[in-house]
Amino acid sequence: MADSVAHRANIIEPPPGMVEKRGSGLWLTHLFMIIGVLIIFFPIWLAFVASTITQPEITSPPMPLLPGDQFFENYKRALFSGVNVPVATMLFNSLVMALGIAIGKIAISLLSAFAIVYFRFPGRNTFFWMIFITLMLPVEVRIVPTYEVVAGFGMLNSYSGLIFPLIASATATFLFRQFFMTIPDELAEAARVDGARPMRFFIDIVVPMSRTNIAALFVILFIYGWNQYLWPLLITTDPEMNTIVMGIKQMFPSGDDTADWPVIMATSILAMIPPVLVVISMQKLFIRGLVDSEK
Repeated sequence: MADSVAHRANIIEPPPGMVEKRGSGLWLTHLFMIIGVLIIFFPIWLAFVASTITQPEITSPPMPLLPGDQFFENYKRALFSGVNVPVATMLFNSLVMALGIAIGKIAISLLSAFAIVYFRFPGRNTFFWMIFITLMLPVEVRIVPTYEVVAGFGMLNSYSGLIFPLIASATATFLFRQFFMTIPDELAEAARVDGARPMRFFIDIVVPMSRTNIAALFVILFIYGWNQYLWPLLITTDPEMNTIVMGIKQMFPSGDDTADWPVIMATSILAMIPPVLVVISMQKLFIRGLVDSEK
């Protein structure tokens, strides 16, 4: 008995050399990861430092590497004064646009994928491939006819004009369709036997099972909507409807004017906060939605 236990222990426990190699490899991996994070984070740190010091300190090299004493003053000027429009207004516009695009894309994609998978009607595969082919038509290709439609409906300089043309998503429809096809048919049959109508089955069973997929797509689509530049630039002429990405570009002066770098850097830092908060708050669901083998 003792010999067999000892033999089993020798099999389970790796030799000391193997432990040391694994340990050194682990340390090396962590070292490279830390170096990579520092390289990526350093420009963000410089932007934060620049947002807390004065204009002469930025324009007179070398620039300090530690935060200054102008943090509250610079961020107050950015939020409530800005250069053309207060940053608080542009942040609100971007937030409304990003939320509207993310929620709209997910809602439409869920319903369209549900209809394609669970409803039997002639040409459903044809309709699906017609939706899928639109992936080949980016916004830049269809931007002129889309603008004409939006202008015809009187949606220029409005939140509806910013959101509605961008809420259809072939990618999200495809991903939800692939996931719905993995749901056992027995669930649909059981719901039908219990007297549940299609929308009851959709709300009570399909949507809760799609929670991780919805979370992963919400993060991606929110960032997509937040970073939009070309479409808002085209349909908004009122400065009060500027988004934060447009605002940062418009803060850079033309000609011989001097840029207000502390305010520009403060605006850049503020523009990063909402997407970062969304990623952090939905991190677990986001990762599960991307790596779950069943999805």
